Amino acid sequence: MEDAAPIDPLNSDEEALLRALGRVIAVLPRAVDADMLEELPISSTEYTVLVHLSEVAHHQMRMSELANMCGLSLSGMTRVVNRLESQSLVMRQKCPEDGRAWLAVLTNPGWKMLEQAWPTNLASVRRHIFSRLQGCDVAAAAEVLERIAAP
Repeated sequence: MEDAAPIDPLNSDEEALLRALGRVIAVLPRAVDADMLEELPISSTEYTVLVHLSEVAHHQMRMSELANMCGLSLSGMTRVVNRLESQSLVMRQKCPEDGRAWLAVLTNPGWKMLEQAWPTNLASVRRHIFSRLQGCDVAAAAEVLERIAAP
């Protein structure tokens, strides 16, 4: 086996960024969830599912595609959709093109919940994220985060 090139340790700025990113990944979803659940019967993850379904044709999407868009496993998405189904916000139906696949479909009550939840979610993300980015290039930050998230 060939000797691998040595890997340089993180410098102090890289280490600080890595640790801060880890804290954001852990803290931000809990903070937004707390805000959402204080006023509504849905979490931020459930809200995100409703948002994605609202943005596609016929307000329906394969469960696997929806899971991928939300950064969840298929089993995790199934649990989220089960909770949304129990509130009649989403329904599942077999995919007509592929009988093995399931579609998640936004219902009329789901659309109404999305409209009701939007102001709460907006206030939460403004408070927890955008109020702290004054003076930052938000477009550049979004580009950097997209590069990190790319496969």
